[in-house]
Amino acid sequence: MILHKVLKILLLLFGVVYIALHGFAYQKEATALSSVMLMVLTWLYFKSTENKSLYFFMFLVTFTMAHSLNFITYYTPKIEPGGIDYWYFLNNILYILSYIFLIIKIIKSLNVTKILKEFTIPVIILLVLDVFCVILISDTTEKILTSYEFVLEFVYNGVVMALLSVALINYMYRNDNKSMLFLIGSIFIVFSEIIQLAYFYILDDSNLGLLYAFLWFVAFLFYYMQSQLVSTGPIRIYEDRGIET
Repeated sequence: MILHKVLKILLLLFGVVYIALHGFAYQKEATALSSVMLMVLTWLYFKSTENKSLYFFMFLVTFTMAHSLNFITYYTPKIEPGGIDYWYFLNNILYILSYIFLIIKIIKSLNVTKILKEFTIPVIILLVLDVFCVILISDTTEKILTSYEFVLEFVYNGVVMALLSVALINYMYRNDNKSMLFLIGSIFIVFSEIIQLAYFYILDDSNLGLLYAFLWFVAFLFYYMQSQLVSTGPIRIYEDRGIET
C-alpha cells in the first residue's frame, strides 16, 4: 500500500532528525520523536507484516511503552534526595521485559537440546563472556546508583548480553538472512546500550548522545528488516563427505 511506503519513508526521515536532535543535546525532543517513531513502527509491523511474531510484536509494544514513559518522566516532579525513583524502576523493568520477549522469540524457534549438543563449547564461552561483560559494565555505575538501582542495572545488562548471545547462537544454527539481520540488530542494540550508559553516568557529551541515537536507530532498522523475512531451517555451510580417491 502507498500509505505503508509513505510511513516507511517518514520513519527514515524522522530517524535522521532524531539523530540530529541528540547531536544538539535536545534530549526531551528526541525522546518525544522516538516515541512517535516506535508507535508508527509498531502499527506498521502489525498492519503490513504477513508472518507476524507475537513475541516480536510484544517487544515493540513494551519497548514503545517504556520509551513513552521515559518521555513522561521529563514532566514528573523531581525526586527528593534519598527518595525512591519509582519511574526509574518501572521504566527499566519495561525495557527488560521487552528484551526478554525477543529472547523468548528466538529460543522458541530453536531446538535447544540439539544446540547444546552441537555448540557446547561456544555456549560455555558465551556464558563466561556474558558474566564477565555484565560485571565489567555494571561496575561503572556501582558508586553512582543505590543498591536497588544497581541490582536492576545488573539484571538489565545481563538480559541485554543474553540477547546478543542468543542472537549469535541463532545465527550459528540457522545461517540464513533473517538470523543474520537479527544478529546485526542485536549487536547495534548492545553497543547503543553501552554508549547510553556512558552518556548518562560517566561522560555527558553530546557526541555520545549522537552515537547512541545512531546505533539505536540502525538497530531497529535491522530488526524491522528481519521481521519481514521468514526463517528457514538450519543451513549447514559444510557437510561431512568421504574423501574421493
